[in-house]
Amino acid sequence: MPFVTVFGGKTFEVEEGKKLVLALEDNGINILHQCGGKAKCTTCRVEVLAGEYKDTSKIEKNAFAIKNIDENLYDDCLRLSCQIRVIGDITVRPILISESSQDNRGPRPAD
Repeated sequence: MPFVTVFGGKTFEVEEGKKLVLALEDNGINILHQCGGKAKCTTCRVEVLAGEYKDTSKIEKNAFAIKNIDENLYDDCLRLSCQIRVIGDITVRPILISESSQDNRGPRPAD
């Protein structure tokens, strides 16, 4: 099974194919998400520091454009965790997290 490492945090094993946003949330990382995993709100964005996950999809590029987020500020490593399926080891830095697991949360993204 692949490992997810959170920069400055912890490393944990997740089942292959799980959405990154769910893997983070299920392992105590209070990553924000508001749109239920539909790539609309961009609150679940992460910077991918290591792993083969750096190609941003058209859906993500469109979401960043609508929200005026410059994905190039992160060396083309900005991704939406609701759009990544964990298929190998990955190291990420969540951009927006909260102190509480209930703050500013929308519906839980579907598996």
